[in-house]
Amino acid sequence: MVAFDQNVSDLAEVETMFAAMRHEGEAPEAASAETVKGDALDMPFDNDHFDRVVAAEIFEHIPHDTAAMKELYRVLKPGGIAAVTVPGFLPERLCWALSEEYHTNEGGHIRIYTRAELEAKLKATGFEIGPHHHAHALHSPYWWIKCAVGTDNNDHPLAKAYHDLLVWDMLQAPKVTRVAERLLNPVIGKSVVVYVRKPLTDAAS
Repeated sequence: MVAFDQNVSDLAEVETMFAAMRHEGEAPEAASAETVKGDALDMPFDNDHFDRVVAAEIFEHIPHDTAAMKELYRVLKPGGIAAVTVPGFLPERLCWALSEEYHTNEGGHIRIYTRAELEAKLKATGFEIGPHHHAHALHSPYWWIKCAVGTDNNDHPLAKAYHDLLVWDMLQAPKVTRVAERLLNPVIGKSVVVYVRKPLTDAAS
């Protein structure tokens, strides 16, 4: 497993997690994991390098998103699967309406995708488009609250209370919230996930 990002501090946290998993025996003996810093527009990996790739909430940050999609295509093996996630259209539109700061800060979101637009760009890159689903509906109200009270205002009572609820939900996974999120995901899922495949017959490979 390779965790790839531009942010050194985020990668350091991931490396700490990897080390804890090794220490606790939570990974198979033959498994390996590393962190790599780099640019999504010029990844330091060979062609056809990975069997699977998860591109989680990346393309909405990158001005040249189609160039990054081409890099994703390049490093994926023929027949390989990628899961691409971006913010869902409706929750993201509400965040932009509630807060200018949310989408104008450095490194923030610079576009809002419809699923059709995302799939069209991935298809134009060469990917075969597979199924999709929405996820993390319970996270959408948290970001609406944050946009309303200030994205850096973590101490606001409403934002703090909802954050505590999300942490409790992630740790305890009670049935009531799991069912509620499954029902709400198609409507207000914070993320849309599109699965794509690099064709086995890719000419460049």
